[in-house]
Amino acid sequence: MALPVRTQIQFWGIAIAMFLVVMWFLGDVILPFVLGGAVAYFLDPVADRIESMGASRAVAVALITLVAICIFVIMALLVIPTLVNQTANLIDIAPQLFNDLQNFLTARFPDLVDQDSTLRQSLATIGTTIQERGGQVVETVLASLGSLVNVAVLLVIVPVVAFYLLYDWDRMVAEIDRLLPREHAPVIRRLAGEIDNTLASFIRGMGTVCLILGTYYAVALMLVGLQFGLVVGAFAGLVTFIPYVGAILGGALAIGLALFQFWGDWLSIGLVAGIFVLGQVVEGNILTPKLVGESVGLHPVWLIFALSVFGALFGFVGMLVAVPVAAAIGVLMRFAVQQYLDSALYTGQGDRDTE
Repeated sequence: MALPVRTQIQFWGIAIAMFLVVMWFLGDVILPFVLGGAVAYFLDPVADRIESMGASRAVAVALITLVAICIFVIMALLVIPTLVNQTANLIDIAPQLFNDLQNFLTARFPDLVDQDSTLRQSLATIGTTIQERGGQVVETVLASLGSLVNVAVLLVIVPVVAFYLLYDWDRMVAEIDRLLPREHAPVIRRLAGEIDNTLASFIRGMGTVCLILGTYYAVALMLVGLQFGLVVGAFAGLVTFIPYVGAILGGALAIGLALFQFWGDWLSIGLVAGIFVLGQVVEGNILTPKLVGESVGLHPVWLIFALSVFGALFGFVGMLVAVPVAAAIGVLMRFAVQQYLDSALYTGQGDRDTE
């Protein structure tokens, strides 16, 4: 005999509440496991593709691990030190950039920035504030990471967790499927498939788009000769998953730096602007349609709201799980709406049938 609907709702409500409580208290501890799970989820299709070519799961995971180690070594030796140095230099040079902006405005708009002008006083303090706050932000991030888990340990645990989860991924999925309540197993499988399709389209697809665009912006800006091009490109690529935000913030930062560096050289400034225009054209017409698709079901406003709420409640770990949870809630809400539209509460047929 099936459990009453009210009992099932109570059971699943308690389970969800317990999950949120666990996240609240263990958010810092489970960070490497969340990251490892995300990496394993991202790489599972690659392992499946290698298996389809005749290799065993162990061989597929070993090949992926070797490639990942090579990429990590290259990044650690070539990219990461440059990225850190450019970020630190950008923070240090921020006051000078705003002084140059102040002098520029003073020379061309003397009435707007006289000695007693609020704008002049604001510009005079912005640079120092950014330098001080920028250093504090970097220190806070490093301190937060240190309080969550030692960075060295994090770099060790995440790959190990990802390796074992990737190796056992199919078995874990099969075991979870075996434990599903038999009465609701078909519906849960269907909803899980829709959630997986949404996550696959968004996380895997958008992650690839961010990587491609970040690499393109960084390389192109460095070839043009823009100072801090690597930092700007990496930042623009990183926030590309929020529609238009990456291009707007990255483009504004790059063009602003180009105006200071290349003032009078309009060709170089135009090239910097053209890099972001071309990136948006390629992203909107080629990368996103091909890699992400149009049926993701994650509205930008819903995505930003989820990131804000989960980030405020659970910190950095909350931001990591915000997108998967938002995707799952979106699928469940669409399912609930469809159930409502098919119910007697919406159609009214149940009332007429009983009369």
